[in-house]
Amino acid sequence: MKVIVQIPCLNEEKTLPLVIKSIPKKIPGVDSIEILVIDDGSTDKTVEVAKSLGVKYFVHHTRNQGLGQSFHDGVIRALELGADIVVNTDGDNQYPQKAITELVQPIIHGTADIVIADRQVGTIEHFSPFKKGLQKLGSHIVNTAAGTNVPDAASGFRAYSRKSLMTLNTITRFSYCMETIIQAGNKRLAISSIPITVNAKTRESRLFKSTHEHVYKSAMAIIRAYVMYRPYVAFNTLGSVMVILGLIPFLRYMYFALQSERGSHIQSLLVGSVLLIGAFLAFVMGILADLIRINRILLEDSLEHTKAIRFGDK
Repeated sequence: MKVIVQIPCLNEEKTLPLVIKSIPKKIPGVDSIEILVIDDGSTDKTVEVAKSLGVKYFVHHTRNQGLGQSFHDGVIRALELGADIVVNTDGDNQYPQKAITELVQPIIHGTADIVIADRQVGTIEHFSPFKKGLQKLGSHIVNTAAGTNVPDAASGFRAYSRKSLMTLNTITRFSYCMETIIQAGNKRLAISSIPITVNAKTRESRLFKSTHEHVYKSAMAIIRAYVMYRPYVAFNTLGSVMVILGLIPFLRYMYFALQSERGSHIQSLLVGSVLLIGAFLAFVMGILADLIRINRILLEDSLEHTKAIRFGDK
């Protein structure tokens, strides 16, 4: 069994040695451990440092393309290299690499397809109360959308089985974390979690410029993934709400009509009509979106077979 530890990097020459040197050299049940560095447009000596530390496998981006794209390209390369398990970590030494041994065990023993490290956000000292609250809220929303029970949905320290990577298809280029959980949950993949204690903070996050940007982009990724897999729920809910809101002006008009004021409050009929037309359109969009969902499932089945041919079906 081969484990490939992939490390997305953007100018990590200072912290990368700490990461690489702490990656386990041997893991029970694993025959070989390889390191794959994804150079996401680094302008420092990240690549040179990695090579000096014995790293043989790289993915190079000539300019920064984001964490989601780096994860996607790393996975493709890892599958080409014959990975049975892919561990994703960070180049800033946030995660304790010694925990990789425990992280891959559920996959080795066949009890999980994906294992996500729980950073125990409430115990992280450099996280503000506001950020801790946002992390918990985000995890709750993702779990609701995915039907899962992942304590730390934003954690990037994860292990994926070969089977799960052949099934998952990432689209979001900002961050893959939320999207892959929602996909995995809707595809009925087994997800488990292990608690870890993160290392001391080495630098500010480069994934987003501000908390507002992070919240906005994460929310868009969650909504997009949820609508992609459960469009009928989203559009039927929207349509039902608009029906209820549309009936209220009609009831208002009828009330005044019974009071012999038929010539007035015509605006209630107009507002109600607009809302009911909007509800009808939402239901129609729900039907169309569900047909697109079915077509996507068929395409993903075909893509999975293509991957099996390309990377070899173990």
